[in-house]
Amino acid sequence: MKFASHYAYAVTIFLMVAGLFIVIARGNLVKKLIGLGIFQTSVYLLYVAPGKLIGGTAPILDPAFKVYSNPLPHVLILTAIVVGVATLALGLALVVRIRESYGTIEEDEILAADLAAGGRQE
Repeated sequence: MKFASHYAYAVTIFLMVAGLFIVIARGNLVKKLIGLGIFQTSVYLLYVAPGKLIGGTAPILDPAFKVYSNPLPHVLILTAIVVGVATLALGLALVVRIRESYGTIEEDEILAADLAAGGRQE
């Protein structure tokens, strides 16, 4: 097998690792949301890549075509994209409210403010 045939999977793995690293390594809440967005994009690619067959056509029955591409992964990913955008919008709204309450969007400063105010860290 050649590497070029698995190019989409290599890109998917790279995006997953990069997104996960950003979520884990960064303390800024907006950067964490960007990492989650990158991770979501890798999942979209993971589902869409095998749905397209080289030489495949739309699943319209015709005696001239023998190979068809499956449209189901593409349709499901459209729904996932809408859910991902809504989740990102909610996350950004929460970050705005956290910024209004704490004056920062850095995770360590928020935890320190909670500890200073007598809150518990769990």
